[in-house]
Amino acid sequence: MINQIPEFTLNDGTRIPAIGFGTYQLWGNEGAAAIAGAIDHGYRLIDTAYNYENEGTVGAALKRSSVPRENLRITSKLPGRYHTYDQAVKAIQESLYRANLDYYDLYLIHWPNPITDQYVEAWQALIDAKKWGLIRSVGVSNFLPEHLERLEKETGVLPSINQIELHPFFNQQEQRKWHEKNGVVTESWSPLVRTDVLSHEMITSIADKHGKTVSQVILRWHYQLGAVPIPKSASPKRQLENISIFDFALYDEDMTAINKLTLADGRRKNQDPAMYEEF
Repeated sequence: MINQIPEFTLNDGTRIPAIGFGTYQLWGNEGAAAIAGAIDHGYRLIDTAYNYENEGTVGAALKRSSVPRENLRITSKLPGRYHTYDQAVKAIQESLYRANLDYYDLYLIHWPNPITDQYVEAWQALIDAKKWGLIRSVGVSNFLPEHLERLEKETGVLPSINQIELHPFFNQQEQRKWHEKNGVVTESWSPLVRTDVLSHEMITSIADKHGKTVSQVILRWHYQLGAVPIPKSASPKRQLENISIFDFALYDEDMTAINKLTLADGRRKNQDPAMYEEF
């Protein structure tokens, strides 16, 4: 039985599930099978990107699924090399062609690329693509508050979502506070961290106390922070495990203990949005 998944309401009125499925490095037939399996297991928010080079794989997975398109929320992201207005519009269209979709439910600017400094132009392209019906909701990824404020100041439109690196070693407290204050939903990429967190002694003890796995505890931590995690797994067992987090709750002391693991800069790949450039 699939757990009933809560939803978050975006600032444009759209609702999305409280957990999604990441598709990074899921390619080809095996990737399509894994994504289709995730949908069968209850995932309704699917995350891809132009630079993942698997939008076509996601499209193939949707064809294999028996879940109606209107019940799914599909996300893709604009790469940094296409931040000029005309290039962004064409890239959005190309994303749709690759996935064989008429629209994306969410489309994000993948990184702000502040040195190149064309992200406002790219943002205007997303806004217009939404008016044309190519996108239902517009958002960003890896944007700092200063970038978000500039988008609103220059276009009058604040993103619905900001997808950021967020995990127990980097809980992004100040960024999340800004999001909450300004009505932007936080999504978590790399929610389980590509490190030894899954064998962390303290989190393991919390998991044992609740009769859950470490992954379930961490993903529940994200949910109770008010963030939408997007874990990835090709394993059917792990897919079911990761989505089964809505039948228990962490105690306040559990949340506090996990939050104490955060570092001043716990970024895993030194990708600081204030200077990092992604193309």
